[in-house]
Amino acid sequence: MTGSQEFPESHSLKQATHAVTRFLIPSVADLIFLILLVNLTCGSLAPRLLDDAGIGWHIRNGQQILQTHAVTRTDPFSVSTNGKAWYAWEWLYDLLVAAIHARLGLNGVVFFTAVFIAATFALALRVALTSRGSLPVAVVLLVLAISASSIHFFARPHVLSWLMVVIWFRILDAQETATRKYGGIIWLPLLTLLWVNLHGGFLVGFILLGIYLMGGAVQKLTSRSAAEKQSIWRRLKRLGPVAALSLAASLVNPYGYKLYVHIYQYLSDRFLMNHIDEFLSPNFHGMAQKCFAMLLLITIAVLAGARGKIRASQLLVVMFAVYSGLYASRNLPVSSILLTLVIAPLLTGQISEAVTGQGIAPWLRRCLARYDSFASRMTSMETRFRGHLWPVAAMLLGLWVSSHGGRIGSRQVMNAHFREKRFPVQAAEWIPQSGLPQPVFAPDYWGGYLIYRLYPQTRVFVDDRHDLYGDQFFKDYLKVILVQPEWEKVLDEDQLNWVLVPAESSLANILKLSPRWKTIHEDMTAVLFEKQP
Repeated sequence: MTGSQEFPESHSLKQATHAVTRFLIPSVADLIFLILLVNLTCGSLAPRLLDDAGIGWHIRNGQQILQTHAVTRTDPFSVSTNGKAWYAWEWLYDLLVAAIHARLGLNGVVFFTAVFIAATFALALRVALTSRGSLPVAVVLLVLAISASSIHFFARPHVLSWLMVVIWFRILDAQETATRKYGGIIWLPLLTLLWVNLHGGFLVGFILLGIYLMGGAVQKLTSRSAAEKQSIWRRLKRLGPVAALSLAASLVNPYGYKLYVHIYQYLSDRFLMNHIDEFLSPNFHGMAQKCFAMLLLITIAVLAGARGKIRASQLLVVMFAVYSGLYASRNLPVSSILLTLVIAPLLTGQISEAVTGQGIAPWLRRCLARYDSFASRMTSMETRFRGHLWPVAAMLLGLWVSSHGGRIGSRQVMNAHFREKRFPVQAAEWIPQSGLPQPVFAPDYWGGYLIYRLYPQTRVFVDDRHDLYGDQFFKDYLKVILVQPEWEKVLDEDQLNWVLVPAESSLANILKLSPRWKTIHEDMTAVLFEKQP
């Protein structure tokens, strides 16, 4: 009798202990989130987030929207555009970062970016496991994807598109095997409404929609089962109207259908595409690019062993990811993430099949069997951890630190700032003190920083909003930067009497030798020249 009374209590105690353990012990996805968050906010990767000055004009534009209560329609930052119509298609992101900057400063902007980057890769791991990928395989592929994506770890709106791509892929991939009538696809129009006002990467969502519609059509044509064909047709009839609603939702932006026209004109401009660094193909001498190449090699090996077991939609996603990643370096993060999500479950399945396959050496089969058993246990354990206590605690701590100037007590743990070695920090302090008339010619990649530091007292001549300025403007701009024939004529025609350039640049060396130009400020990063009468 005593034993029968104690057993239920002991069993309940063990269940409670397991529940508490699952809540307190971080999962691997939680650890990935924490490692990335710490490194991006106060670790070795933190300074990198502000190495792209574009965040400067995003913040200032968001402040203008907050002040005027209207989306910006004409450019307020550059003297060379003279109030030209501007498609501020990332206005919602600008509004968000401006509000964060007002409360938390640059520390808050960096922390906000770090949270989204960390959440993207933690969620990608979860999605890979949900798609029947094993934990070891998914982690290895994800590490390669993180490394490949690191070249675009910047505080810019594109990081929100990364997270959207993971969510979009999960919804579309799950609907192919969903038992519920609509499942998660009913959220796609609402996500589109948000995405189209955050970043131009919303187009990737429509590419994925097209891929899954096309993949379903291929499945229907190649299937020999009447019941399967009927099931695929029902799924396509559900997905089609959702795609139409998503397309309609994308028109709910400040520019309507004209946004599509503008994006097309921008991306089809061959001169800009051939001269903007991030639109050029990857240089595989870099470490990040080598990690992407490793992902490509793994993908080729997995596809070679798929033997027709890959779905048409998966194959199309892989083709899109490989092409876009090789086409432009800015696409490496999205391409790496998509390859990880598709290849992880396929590679896991191939390893499991190899355990019972023929033509494999007995010792290798035993090793694969041990690994497969270990991977199954680890994956099962990972899926049971659902507390996410530590990521939530880290986010709350990060918000508290950001709101206290990046300090914990007397210790400075966060110090987000534009690096003096990369940007003209001293020159930007000197210009307003000297009462220098505008405009000042400076490289486009410094424009966003100068807008952040000098606007509205001083407006820039050019910045990195290449779609605003157009190709003819940049042809003249490159003549000056590259010191090509008639470079002085461009400065004369635009009445540019002050030039701010990197200290070690060719243009700086030429101007130092020219009697027409006088150095009025110089530091380790930048030199400011004034044209002599």
